[in-house]
Order: sequence, then structure tokens, then C-alpha cells
Amino acid sequence: MTSSLHQWAIKWGVPAVALQDLQRALGLLSREHTNVTLPTSRLGEAYVQSKVRLEANKQGLRLWRNNVGALMDSEGRMVRYGLANDSKGLNTAIKSADLIGIRPVRIESAHVGHTIGQFVSRECKVGGWQYTGQPREVAQLAWLNIVVSLGGDAAFTTGEL
Repeated sequence: MTSSLHQWAIKWGVPAVALQDLQRALGLLSREHTNVTLPTSRLGEAYVQSKVRLEANKQGLRLWRNNVGALMDSEGRMVRYGLANDSKGLNTAIKSADLIGIRPVRIESAHVGHTIGQFVSRECKVGGWQYTGQPREVAQLAWLNIVVSLGGDAAFTTGEL
């Protein structure tokens, strides 16, 4: 059902954060791996990233850290790194997610028997985080919407894949 829901969201241009909110409200997001010993407000982003990466690996996905930033090299040139960070202006408008990777997907019709890779992207947030529409979050949501609109799987997360 989740795959059909994602396809529907892509077709109608439903933002990733809205789809995630709907899935949570309908109980479609699994809570079985939620840490129950710590209040969610105390879970740091590094913990969330580790948790998401471990769960992804169990499900056959591969996720890597996407460090984004800029620094001066020894020659005094600005070097930008990370996805969607070609310029300061682009990085202000679109902020690529913390984790990026690929999910194997078996195609069932036109390419029966072949496996393709679906782009996966997760923006990790501290436990208890909620979307507030701050400029940074808006830029992160822009990235998630681009990925989803092109058939990828992208979402904000506080610990669930």
C-alpha cells in the first residue's frame, strides 16, 4: 500500500512532509523500532542517523552520509561539497538530506526480472522534532519534493526509515 500511496503522491504533487504526516495519522509508519527507554525529545540527530541506517541495511537499502558545506582550500579557493550545493544561492533554496542511498526495486512489467535502484533520501531530525516552516526546513522540503516528484523515496525522519 505504501508504494501505491507514494505513486499517488507523486502524481498529484503532494509534498513529502504531507504524505509522511498522512501515513503517520493512518498508522502506516511502523513504530516497532522506536526507542522506548529515552524520551524522543532527547534523541540527537547522530542517534537518529545511526538508527535509520541500521534499519535501512536490514531492509536491503544502502544509505550514506551526505555532508554538505564549503571550505577554503590551500590556494584560497572556495570548495563546495555535498549534493545540491553548487552555489550559496542554490544551497539556500535547496538543502539535500543527511542520508542518501539506493533501494533495489524489482520491476514487474516493462522490464520483468530486472532490478533497478530507487534513489532514497532521509533528512534526520532530533527526536520530537516537528515541521515548523523555518527557512532551513523549507529548503530541505524542497529537496524532498524534488526527489519524490522524480520517483525517489524521500522524507524527514526522527528515527523511522
